[in-house]
Amino acid sequence: MINSGKLAGRTLFITGASRGIGKEIALKAARDGANIVVAAKTAEPHPKLPGTIYSAAEEIEKAGGRAHPCIVDVRDEVQVRTAIQEAVAKFGGIDIVVNNASAISLTNTPNTDMKRYDLMHNINTRGTFLVSKECLPYLKKSNHAHILNISPPLSMLPKWFGPHVAYTMAKYGMSMCVLGMAEEFKNDGIAVNALWPRTAILTAAIEMLTGSESAQWSRKPEIMADAAYAILSREPKQFTGQFFVDDEVLEAAGIKDLKRYACVPENADNLMVDFFVEAKGATTETLAATAGASTPTAGSDSGKIPQLFQKIESLLSTEIVSKTQAVFQFNISGAEQGTWYLDLKNGSGSCGSGTPPATPDATLTMNSTNFFDMFSGKLKAAPAYMTGKLKISGDFQKALKLEKLMKALKSKL
Repeated sequence: MINSGKLAGRTLFITGASRGIGKEIALKAARDGANIVVAAKTAEPHPKLPGTIYSAAEEIEKAGGRAHPCIVDVRDEVQVRTAIQEAVAKFGGIDIVVNNASAISLTNTPNTDMKRYDLMHNINTRGTFLVSKECLPYLKKSNHAHILNISPPLSMLPKWFGPHVAYTMAKYGMSMCVLGMAEEFKNDGIAVNALWPRTAILTAAIEMLTGSESAQWSRKPEIMADAAYAILSREPKQFTGQFFVDDEVLEAAGIKDLKRYACVPENADNLMVDFFVEAKGATTETLAATAGASTPTAGSDSGKIPQLFQKIESLLSTEIVSKTQAVFQFNISGAEQGTWYLDLKNGSGSCGSGTPPATPDATLTMNSTNFFDMFSGKLKAAPAYMTGKLKISGDFQKALKLEKLMKALKSKL
C-alpha cells in the first residue's frame, strides 16, 4: 500500500512497538512523517528477541518520522501516565492509540499457572483498558482520533476457547474494550476498532511457538501494518466498533494480489490460518472438517497406524529420549480409532497401543488420516493445530517438539 500522507504530523502512541507488528505499524506511519511514541518494555537487548525501544526509534526516524522511546510496562499505571505526559509535552497531543502489547500462553486450564494467567490478563485486557483510558482526554481534543486494538473478532464458538481458555479470555478482553468503548465514545468522534490477521504473521512470538520453519506458512508483518494504515487513514467519525481482518481491509482498499505479503511467495495459497478466524472462503462443510467433525472412511488408512508405531519403536534410542523428554498420548478418531502413546522421557523410549505408563505431558487428538499424514511428513503439527485438525491439551511446547522428532525420523519411517 502506497503512503498517502494522511498521517503526517499525527501522533501515534503504540504499545509493544519495539518489534514485530507494533514496529511495522510505526514504520508505516513514519513514512508519512508521523510522530511515534514507542511504548514498550525492552530497553536492553533481549538474548532471544531482537529490537529495543531505542533501535525501533532509530528506524522510525530513518523512515521519516519523529520518535520518542519510552520504557512502558502497560501493567504499571505510573509508567503509562508518565509516557503519555512525555508524549504530549514533546508532540503536543495524541491522535492515535494502537494497543498492540500482548502476552500469550497456549495452555489448557490445568497447565496454566496463575502467574501466567495474571500476566496475560494484566497485559492484554487491563493494559489495553488502562492505556485507552489515560489517552482519552487527549484523543477527545484531536480531530483524527483512533483507538486500534490488535485483537480478534468476537465469536462464542467453543472451539476458540477449549484449547486455551485463559488466553482466549485475555485476547477477547481487548476486543470487548472495542465493543464497549466504540459505543461509549461514538459521540466524541473517536473511532475504536480491532484488527486481526487472517494467517500466521512471522514475528518473534510465532517463531518461538512454532519453530524456525514458521516462515514457510506465514505472512510478513507488513500486511498488518498496511491494513492498520488503511484503517487509521480513514475519517474516524465514519466508522467505529468494527472487527477487521487484514486481508479484507486490503482487498477493500483495492489490493487484490496478496502474494507479496507471503514470506515464501510459492506458499501464498498454503498459509497457516491464525487463531480466532476461519480460512478465507470456508464453507460450513469445510469448517466441520477442519474442526475434526468429519470421519474418514475405512480403506486406505486401515492398518497403517499399528505399522507406523512398530517402525517408530524400532528407531527409538536414549539419544532421542534425552533430546525430547516428553510423554505423548494420541487420541485417534476415524477409520483407525484408538488410543496410542509415545514415551520419550523414560529409559530408551517406548510406544504402543493404550494409555502411556507415565502421565502424558501432552495429549494430541486428531483423526487417523491426519495423524498418519503428520507422522509421514505431509502435515506439520503447528499448521494442523492452527487449522483445527489437531487438538492439543497439556504442554503445548512439548507437543510441538514432535515436529523436530518427525523431521529426524521422516527418512527412516
